[in-house]
Amino acid sequence: MPLDRPPATRAVIVLRSTPGSDRVLTPEALCFVAALQERFGPRLQGLLAERSRRQQRIDRGELPDYLASTREIRQGIWQAAPVPKVLADRRVEITGPVDRKMMINALNSGAKVFMADFEDATAPSFANIIAGHLNMLDNRDGTLAWDDPETGRAYRVGETPAVLIVRPRGLHLQEANVLIGGQPVSAALFDFGLNILHCGKALAEAGRGPFYYLPKLESHLEARFWNDVFLFAQEAVGLPAATIKATVLIETLPAAFEMDEIIWELRDHIAGLNCGRWDYIFSYIKTLRAHAAYLLPDRAAVTMDSAFLAAYAARLVKVCHRRGVHAMGGMAAAIPARDDAAANEAAFARVRADKLREVQLGHDGTWVAHPDLVPVAQAVFDSEMPGPNQIRRPRQEYRIEPAMLLQPHSGRVTEAGLRTNVSVAIEYLAQWLSGRGAVPIRGLMEDAATAEISRTQLWQWRHHGVQVALPDGGERAVTAEWLGTLVQEEIEAILDRIGPNGFHRGHYAPAARLVLEAATAQVLPDFITLPAYSVLNALD
Repeated sequence: MPLDRPPATRAVIVLRSTPGSDRVLTPEALCFVAALQERFGPRLQGLLAERSRRQQRIDRGELPDYLASTREIRQGIWQAAPVPKVLADRRVEITGPVDRKMMINALNSGAKVFMADFEDATAPSFANIIAGHLNMLDNRDGTLAWDDPETGRAYRVGETPAVLIVRPRGLHLQEANVLIGGQPVSAALFDFGLNILHCGKALAEAGRGPFYYLPKLESHLEARFWNDVFLFAQEAVGLPAATIKATVLIETLPAAFEMDEIIWELRDHIAGLNCGRWDYIFSYIKTLRAHAAYLLPDRAAVTMDSAFLAAYAARLVKVCHRRGVHAMGGMAAAIPARDDAAANEAAFARVRADKLREVQLGHDGTWVAHPDLVPVAQAVFDSEMPGPNQIRRPRQEYRIEPAMLLQPHSGRVTEAGLRTNVSVAIEYLAQWLSGRGAVPIRGLMEDAATAEISRTQLWQWRHHGVQVALPDGGERAVTAEWLGTLVQEEIEAILDRIGPNGFHRGHYAPAARLVLEAATAQVLPDFITLPAYSVLNALD
């Protein structure tokens, strides 16, 4: 396939320029992205339409269940292709945005793997996205460096960096600044295409890739889509068959019922599944939005050791080990409080307990969001998992019935939980609109899933008229009017805290509007980042 120019039927238009775009958006790169879009774009639109049809069926009462049509795959005796040696030990993975300094810190963190996140941890302004891909080029060439103009500190990648895994944006997102045939290109195909074309051969020659995390898949048909994209890309770029390896984030409720099938579709390219716990909570609320029987309490009460989350984690370990791939644990989002020793130790204790639960359940590795948490998590896995992984330890005793994957957590909805959701959603979105995708809030490193959980809980509680426990012992139903009052009160509190010269103070107004509109909509919006992306692009 010639890659020196776009296919004649698809003109490529780049709507804006940003530093580094001349190196990233070369004619060959635009040609390759156009070829991906032309070949797979229509099929992707069909898959997104099927998501809507499935949601309509669930809204009418057809609850998620294992597929009868794929029973033979679930019950069959088979395994995926072996995991590459360089990915055999993934006991601690660090995740973060594709910001240059944070990438260097993550690569030098001591973690086995660094997931460079173009999705939830990166606010997708065109400048951020192109800068991220430019950083990938410099990392490929061994020139990734940063000299901080404020502190004078020099950041350089060490001699033994973490293995790089790239997470492109989700299938539901578009890159509005690049048009192909007059339409925005798929953000997933844009990110993947640029990375595999620019870096695929170099990573393969070094024996360190190319590796990807695939976000927010909802079905095995979407896994089949990605497998076909991989096959096409390997041939076009000149990579041997099965070179690409992917780890799929199981972060949607429908995907939890199709884990075997997802691995089957990607069996030559799969490296594992991951418990994307925060997005999974968001998906649970969104998928079961019409059903009052599946209301969730305050976010703090929705923990991994009980109800639908515990069943989901156990099933993921069981399926992965049966199929010979890694079962990766979830995120430890705590941020060390370096000026408060007691708070710091309390945070570390919570992380240790969470990681002990994961390794004893059978997970082969886990995620952290901060370099200081790498040794904390690694110590737990080192003590409990002497080998590189636990793939050869089957977990067939876990029997997970469909109802277990739907069981809601018990607990109350409190005014404190309600206010926290309002405040955190506004705080995160305001920072997102300013270009920051990974934001420290109340001692946690939050990403886009934070805003999604918060606003979907607000919508769920309002839609079903949940009674909120008040501090005086009384109760009050959640209404649109009360939410409007709370938004006003919380944004005033935030602005008082940050002061008149606070960072991007003006972005709090559009953030508050986005949160309130999503929480009071008649039909729950699929993703708050979709309308927010239009605002971000206008502000960029």
